[in-house]
Amino acid sequence: MRYKESRSSQLPGIFLYQPETYFIALTFMVLSMLCWGSWANTVKLCPGYRFQLFYWDYVIGLILGSVVWGMSLGSSGGTGRAFISDLAHSSSHHMWFAVLGGVIFNVANLLLVAAIDIAGLAVAFPIGIGLALVVGAVSSYWISPAGNPVILFGGVALVVTAIVLDAAAYRLREATQQTMSRGGVVISLVAGLLMGCFYPFVSKAMSGENAPGPYATSFWFALGVAACSLVANTLLMRHPLDGKPPVAMRAYASASGRWHMWGIVGGAIWCTGGVLNFVASRAHIVGPAVSYSIGQGATMISACWGVFVWKEFAGAPARAKTLLVWMFVFFLCGLTAVALAPLF
Repeated sequence: MRYKESRSSQLPGIFLYQPETYFIALTFMVLSMLCWGSWANTVKLCPGYRFQLFYWDYVIGLILGSVVWGMSLGSSGGTGRAFISDLAHSSSHHMWFAVLGGVIFNVANLLLVAAIDIAGLAVAFPIGIGLALVVGAVSSYWISPAGNPVILFGGVALVVTAIVLDAAAYRLREATQQTMSRGGVVISLVAGLLMGCFYPFVSKAMSGENAPGPYATSFWFALGVAACSLVANTLLMRHPLDGKPPVAMRAYASASGRWHMWGIVGGAIWCTGGVLNFVASRAHIVGPAVSYSIGQGATMISACWGVFVWKEFAGAPARAKTLLVWMFVFFLCGLTAVALAPLF
């Protein structure tokens, strides 16, 4: 997709990068899925670091990531406006759509991280992000339809089936792990509903006349996340959802440098997935519904981490593990259908 802005407003030879073929756009979407499904491992690498404190580092990584991608891919292509120029020319109308998207995402993500802390990766991600996939795909397609709707939503239906299978496996695991709170499932559901609502705002931010490109939109989005965190994360520090005592900001200063590093890396990984996903959504024939849906295949990636690396279902009965196998099968079939939708 080529933007309509004239090159006369650019610095000579400096434009943003935009995929010209579906194969490259699909590669971006798959990489986005891998990033979105893997960043939460950095939470696991910080045992003893309260997630509310981890989140401040995550936000720093998110902002840094948006700047790095903006100054690299966002300033080295042959179309649109370069990153700095795009920021300067962004209309307030589009900018606030991106910021609002960041605010909604941030509330959902804080709840998701809390759910991971309570229920584990193999549960929180499939339920929360799976539900977000359904909500986000439908709302994004309604705003900007692209791709064969029968194949697209057929794939989404397969993903819904996978969500049900994962929930069933979780209930079987609970039978042998009574200490695990069911509150993790409830928080995952709320996070999923909100997570499915942020992407249409991002899509609107990149649509219409004088709209910023995906790299500038990612930066405004990251600022929305940061602004919301000042309120939402501070509130969660005082009133944790996991039943633990409140945490003070002085604990952040005394935390291990390694924990701070992993928090920043986690934010940068998510931001990388976000930038690639936003860029792919603007490519020819892809559209936001397809890009978002493939990106949210992160559910399967995170479940793989939880099951095979963190051994979260090690003590579960055999039937629960069988259901997980079928969950992966339905997720793969659903994501394949979504990926094929733009080609028909």
